[in-house]
Amino acid sequence: MTVYIDPPTWPGHGLMWSHLVSDVSYEELHRFASSIGCPRRAFERDHYDLPSHRYPAALAAGAVEVSSREVVRLLVDAGLRRPKGRPR
Repeated sequence: MTVYIDPPTWPGHGLMWSHLVSDVSYEELHRFASSIGCPRRAFERDHYDLPSHRYPAALAAGAVEVSSREVVRLLVDAGLRRPKGRPR
């Protein structure tokens, strides 16, 4: 199982955020997120929004750090990208 995470550089709600993705399946992503205590409500279309305080736990659990551009490329290449406004 490999999941990927970009650095927490996205501001919102007074926090900095990362994106957690899988290049295999949403099921793999949900299992990983659950294993680090990330609630399902943090899932948005094709990724989890992870606050910066959860970033170290994701890395410790095996998430691989990649750039934000790489996150998008991985999703597109895997056929898992769900852009805003596009039906599921």
